[in-house]
Amino acid sequence: MASNYRHGGYADDGTTGATNGQTYQPGPAGSDERNSLSDTEKAAAVKPTSSADKNDPFGDESNSEVKYRTMHWWQAGMIMIAETISLGILSLPSVLAAVGLVPGVILIAGLGILATYTGYVIGQFKMAYPHVHNMADAGMVMLGPWGREIFGGAQMLFLIFIMGSHILTFSIMMNTVTAHGTCTIVFSVVGFLISVVCSLPRTLHKVSYLSIVSFISIIGAVLITMIGVGVSKPDAHVDATLKSGFAPAFLAVTNIIFAYAGHVAFFSFISELHTPTHYPRSLFLLQGCDTSMYIIAAIVIYRYAGADVASPALGSASTTVSKVAYGIAIPTIVIAGVINGHVAAKYIYVRKYRGTDRMSKASWSSFGIWLIIISVLWTIAWIIAEAIPVFNDLLGLISALFASWFTYGLSGAFWLFLNKGRYRESGRKMFLTGLNFVIFCIGAAICGIGLYASGTAINKDAKTSNGSFTCADNSKE
Repeated sequence: MASNYRHGGYADDGTTGATNGQTYQPGPAGSDERNSLSDTEKAAAVKPTSSADKNDPFGDESNSEVKYRTMHWWQAGMIMIAETISLGILSLPSVLAAVGLVPGVILIAGLGILATYTGYVIGQFKMAYPHVHNMADAGMVMLGPWGREIFGGAQMLFLIFIMGSHILTFSIMMNTVTAHGTCTIVFSVVGFLISVVCSLPRTLHKVSYLSIVSFISIIGAVLITMIGVGVSKPDAHVDATLKSGFAPAFLAVTNIIFAYAGHVAFFSFISELHTPTHYPRSLFLLQGCDTSMYIIAAIVIYRYAGADVASPALGSASTTVSKVAYGIAIPTIVIAGVINGHVAAKYIYVRKYRGTDRMSKASWSSFGIWLIIISVLWTIAWIIAEAIPVFNDLLGLISALFASWFTYGLSGAFWLFLNKGRYRESGRKMFLTGLNFVIFCIGAAICGIGLYASGTAINKDAKTSNGSFTCADNSKE
């Protein structure tokens, strides 16, 4: 290939990867980065790349009008931060209110560490199968055509639900800032239109600059909220531990899982890296930022807002501070949804036009097709946002159905697939086999129990909420 895209392990010099027509070979014994992915390299050592190159969604970009593989690792890291942190951090103080300070912090930190490992496994799978661009491609590798349809359908549903949750948050924000200045449906339509416009770029490289604005936005909003609740509610009661009903407690756990729910898009992000072997840098940048921010924001806001902390958390401050915080949060509310919308649209676009000139053309027809795709997806997301108007219930449903698998369960399956037949090769291998089997089981358990918990909450709140497709103020729920 004429581009600098390299397949194989995470080595800067390409010694663990392969180019056209070559087979995968392990890197030199002294390669530090090779050692970090030795399991993957062994699993990939017998796989030829000719098929992978042929099926690569972007192909040879040397003469392309639209080039996709242009992101540096820090740009990918910023996109991952913008995609992951926005909505997730808004619900975490209420998690501590549901389960107590100590259990909540342990859960946030523990699930964050586990999410780092599962994200790393996704990178291993991508290095072993470089043509994988999304979860559907991974399903095809593991289970054939049925796997592609199941994984692809689940990915699309998950991304559309996330897009819907961002439209919902946008309407909550507008109701807060304007003191319910007009019908809530009008606000959600405005959020829909802004999201469509911001989703127009076809490459993640262009979106990455928006992600920087999103990162600054969420930090500013959270800082203002922490300062605001500290000034206005200094004597709020907090509980180190707390007895809670099963359904509310587990719904709180699913909200933490949603906070780490960016994994569904990681294959797409790696695919547009200029040097895919730098993906671990992006991952560690993300996980270092999100885990630390989640813990700090959750503790501080819960400490001062107490058991009545709002979800989203930006509503926990006084009316004035809440309006300011929401105003500053507008970029991250929009951009984080746009990134998920971009990944969803890219899945459809790549699946339809993979291997054709349409992928690399900057024509009006290509732009028109992209516009139609994003418009349809955002319309569906808007309908979901209007149909499930309670923020925490929507997060719980999304996490139970999808994040449980994409963030945790499937990564365990990926590792077991990569290392099939080698589970007892060494003590370390046996430990990792057990760990990944447990991770798979965790994903299954969270899905089943989480569906029960979120279903119970939706049924309960349906009796007290303002209802679906209504003009009522949703910032008070």
